[in-house]
Amino acid sequence: MTNRDLADEGPEAVPIRHPAELPDGGIAVVGLPFDGNSSFLRGPAAGPASLRRVLHAGSSNLTTEEGTDLGTSEAWGHIGDLELDEDGADQAIEQGIASLLDRGLRFVALGGDHSVTFPILRALGPRHRDLTIVHLDAHPDLYDELDGNRLSHACPFARILEAGLAQRLIQIGIRTLNEPQRRQAERFGVEILPAKEWTCDRLPEVSGDVYLSLDLDVLDPAYAPGVSHHEPGGLSSRQVLTILQNLGGNLVGADIVELNPHRDPLDMTAMVAAKCLKEVLGRML
Repeated sequence: MTNRDLADEGPEAVPIRHPAELPDGGIAVVGLPFDGNSSFLRGPAAGPASLRRVLHAGSSNLTTEEGTDLGTSEAWGHIGDLELDEDGADQAIEQGIASLLDRGLRFVALGGDHSVTFPILRALGPRHRDLTIVHLDAHPDLYDELDGNRLSHACPFARILEAGLAQRLIQIGIRTLNEPQRRQAERFGVEILPAKEWTCDRLPEVSGDVYLSLDLDVLDPAYAPGVSHHEPGGLSSRQVLTILQNLGGNLVGADIVELNPHRDPLDMTAMVAAKCLKEVLGRML
């Protein structure tokens, strides 16, 4: 991991902390600047830096809606980005997350494209029996392969379920379920709550250990234009925040992925992502 400060990411940025400085059970916010498995557009590799810069830019404070002041808490911290090359990123992510878990830390990973979730779960899944994944997204990401790439950002949940890294997958906000992915969902017993039917009173019953994977394109493009794949008809910011704040179970880790700063006018999507990060951290603390 790099151990640089964030001076180049905004005047209000906080310094990077070394994982050893975090308490046992603390939360490491780790950047995964990788988009080598993206289709259509590159750009999410710049997502972690953009999110951190906006979070600490001073236009908002670090207090969650439930009143937790993240600015005064020593139980979490940014630990910088994993150093990821185009080749070998998959293994580097798995090893980086495993090293945090070996230290007794929890984590929130900032992507990067959605392919990062598979190596994250290779590190996390074997440590939690009966793990439930709650996945917020416009897309099911269940393709067996896309354009010949079985590690595409359109495939991570097929790989995760094939490998037995979770017992239950709940997908919320889906609105692009085509026939190949429908067959995959049936094969793996995926529970899909599509956007066209979503209301917050449909939040599923969840218990035990839970992993959250938040793809920002679950939001309607009106709320989050800074993603590579615009899909109209999505959830509102308030609906997503309600899900994060009311999700059951023991949240053992999370990722926030697919922020593409190249498509993000006025940092609108980065601010939504920063808000979501605050609420996830508050939920985990």
